[in-house]
Parts: sequence; structure tokens; C-alpha cells
Amino acid sequence: MTRSVLAAALALLALAAAHPAQAGTGRLAELEVVDRTTGQALPVHRHQGRLWVAGRPGHEYELRVRSRHGGRLLAVASVDGVNVVTGQTAAPDQAGYVLAGYGQASITGWRKSTAQTAAFEFTALSDSYAARTGRPDHVGVIGVALFHEAVPQRWQDDGLASGGADRQRARAPAAPAAAAPPSAAESLGTGHGRRLDSPVRFTGFQRASRLPAEVIEIRYDSRENLVAMGVLPPPRRPDRQPRAFPAAFVPDP
Repeated sequence: MTRSVLAAALALLALAAAHPAQAGTGRLAELEVVDRTTGQALPVHRHQGRLWVAGRPGHEYELRVRSRHGGRLLAVASVDGVNVVTGQTAAPDQAGYVLAGYGQASITGWRKSTAQTAAFEFTALSDSYAARTGRPDHVGVIGVALFHEAVPQRWQDDGLASGGADRQRARAPAAPAAAAPPSAAESLGTGHGRRLDSPVRFTGFQRASRLPAEVIEIRYDSRENLVAMGVLPPPRRPDRQPRAFPAAFVPDP
């Protein structure tokens, strides 16, 4: 590789690092983590082969799964190792959301009924829903398992579909408030927040295979912890240079 080509390649790498992606992009779908408090998608940073986002304690967030496929897909979503629809310890063969071709699902929280969710909220690991229900081992990771449809049926385009290889056409079972911000050293988790209106309906879906066609994972933690882990660079301090003559006249104290 010539020096000029090498320099160009390094420049492209630097540009990619300076402008992280907004979503975890797979072959079948994109997974985006959106801060509902600011309305902005969280930048995705790649580190040692994994994708990371920085969450802010006390902020609510939602997952947006956007299909890149023309047929219907089943998206089984997991937060902190917990299925977001049923509350079970997550496994790919469980209930999930059905996406229409090139459609999108906005998953705002833990599903409480076909009408409401409990908001996802960045909180201390110890106050996360997973930890409070005795399952803290997988706190800090979001995942979506995607399935193709076996044979298109006369189902409604989108909604909830159940899991399990032996009950793929059954109806899905429906899947506990704000927490104090964690200390800088404590990892983030996802709490069980306020109730949100989020109407869905049941639909049928027959999986083309027992194993997912694709899995997308995004890990998360506080910005301070991501800096400590080397995922993010430390914040730049302002170049403070004292001056002997900072102003032209003497101001009032």
C-alpha cells in the first residue's frame, strides 16, 4: 500500500470514529436506541467487535427496529436478558413483534398489556428490572433475534406473535418507577418506569426455522464507564491559558 493510499485509509478510519453510526445495522434490520427525553438516537460506537451506546441515568428510551426486508419478520426483543413482551428470561423462541415488509416497530418499554408498556429507563444496575427480579447477570445488553416467515398467511401485517417451536400459531401471553441516578462507578441497567400508551394487536406468524436468521446486539452503559473501558475517548478539557491582560477596563465586582 502506498503512503498516499495508507494516509487516505487512516483518514477514513478517523472519520468513522468521529462520526459513529446511529443504529446497529444488520442484513435484515436496523436496531436503534432512541433517548425519549431528548428525542435523539444514541450514537453507536464499535469497540473490540461490539456495539455500544452511552445512556444517561434517569432518561427514558425506546427501541426502534426497522426492517430492511420485503417480507414479514418476527423480532424477538430482549433487554438485560429479559424478554420485553413476556418478562421471561429471554430466549429466541419466545414472543415478539411482527414487522411488515420494510416496516418499523417502536418498542417503548416492558409490555404490560395490549394497550400499555412500562417505560424503559436508564437507571442503576441494582434498580434495574432484571436485578429486582433476581436476574442481574445480563444487565447492559439489548438484543433482537429476527426470523423469516415460513409461508405467508392471511394474517394482519403486524402485531404480537407468540414464541415456541410447538406453539408458533398460538396467541402470545402478555408480559415493575423512577430510580435515583447511579454513582459513576455503578453500571447502568434498565428500570421499570411509568406507564405509556402503546396499543398493539395479536397476529399469527409461523417461523421458517427454529434458529434466528439474524441477531443484533447493542451494549450500553454510562458515558463515564464507557470512557473508563476505552469505548469512548476522555472528554477534552478546554485549553485554559491565563492572560495578564484579559480585559481593557476594570469591571464592577
